[in-house]
Amino acid sequence: MDLLARREHSRLELYQKLKQKKFEPNIINAELDKLSDEGLQSDERFAEAFLRSRIDKGKGPNIILSELLQRGVDELLVSNVLDSISEGQWCELAYETMNKKLGNESELDYDKQLKLMKFLNNRGFKRSQIERAKILLSEKSTIRSNENE
Repeated sequence: MDLLARREHSRLELYQKLKQKKFEPNIINAELDKLSDEGLQSDERFAEAFLRSRIDKGKGPNIILSELLQRGVDELLVSNVLDSISEGQWCELAYETMNKKLGNESELDYDKQLKLMKFLNNRGFKRSQIERAKILLSEKSTIRSNENE
């Protein structure tokens, strides 16, 4: 119960933590079932909170998918949670992450573009999202340069 007071946990995370404390597997499962029945533990709630925290850190859907599956969340549930964010929102997040990484640098030569694309790929964004973010970046930098003239 103390573990759930700090943050949401997946069922697998709780199982592993209790197993490390030398509890019997059948007792762990019974207690986890009880927590789930009482609404105190929910993989869905965990997945939603996890998604929000990773989005806040500029992570893309591929990384979030992988991390949720590693934490034992059902694949269908992960898919539903990720689908709650539209493709446009993922592209905007990729743009914001790219823009934050760029800082005050306004010129984007080919090498910088490649580095940014690799950075976003490592952050878990899909190629289409990265391409759209790159287009948004060039459109917005064109608008800024026109305003400065």
